[in-house]
Amino acid sequence: MTLLFATPSVAGGAILDTYIDLSQAASIINRRFYRQGLNWAVAGFKILTAGEARASVTISKLPNSWVMSNSWEKGFRTWQEMNDRALEDVESVKGRFLDFKIYADVGHHQAGFASNLLPANGGGVAIPGEWIPSEIRVPQQNGGSLPYEILATGGNYPGPGSSGIDAVSLIQGYANSRALPNITDPNNPAQVVDSVGTTPENWMSSLHNEGTSQDAFVVADIVEYDLPPYPFENDGSVITTHYPGGATQMAGLMAHDFSNISASTIGGNTYLKGGNFPCGLIKLTHQVELETLTHNLVILVDLVPGPHRGYMTEPMTEM
Repeated sequence: MTLLFATPSVAGGAILDTYIDLSQAASIINRRFYRQGLNWAVAGFKILTAGEARASVTISKLPNSWVMSNSWEKGFRTWQEMNDRALEDVESVKGRFLDFKIYADVGHHQAGFASNLLPANGGGVAIPGEWIPSEIRVPQQNGGSLPYEILATGGNYPGPGSSGIDAVSLIQGYANSRALPNITDPNNPAQVVDSVGTTPENWMSSLHNEGTSQDAFVVADIVEYDLPPYPFENDGSVITTHYPGGATQMAGLMAHDFSNISASTIGGNTYLKGGNFPCGLIKLTHQVELETLTHNLVILVDLVPGPHRGYMTEPMTEM
């Protein structure tokens, strides 16, 4: 129920991003397969530091939103359909451990799964098994196909990652595959507010104004509220689709919690709150102030007991 991780040392004035995949860690320590497509419950984090350290730590995660949930499910279904079509005549070659595995963001893609922090104890750091990112293959006009790995957040095609393969974004792909709202809803005629004067265009409304222009002003106020409360493509102010966590709106991961670390930190213990972590992906950003020579973090992650092979999780399809 408690996983121990340690980050590499960071020099003074430097920043280091590291990543934890709870499904990978649980698979290793339990010697059983936990799919990445789980929304993991975490009770809390305890961070241990030593010496006169001055630093800060930030924990980030996949956005806790319907956009992330729907993006993951549509991406998963698309990937699954691609595989099913390819396996129509050779179903027997499908491996037991085939799984939809994605990167958290572009930094994770560049670092690769090989850089994920692995669980440790007094006997050392765990040795990983196979943990391979999923790919999609986009058909080309010449009959070939191009492979792409998959990011949860950010924009499409950020460049080759650690594997040398470019990537596409679940959220941005979802945004680009969906219909947009009407520019106005309802799309009212310009004359809807014209119900005063001797020749009103909106004469049906003018029949009830009892000699005043109040109704016209009320209607004018009402029709102002005809746009959604979020920016969307060609809404009059932006020209691209804005989905939170995608390429253009709050790009990247969602901040979960953060804390400063100093020499006055009692016992060298820093506590950060728990929560739920989609796909079990956790990003740790460790920034060390210039006065500190080198610094690393030891992290205890407390999980929650539950019905899914001992842990409290839910499928991403139910997030």
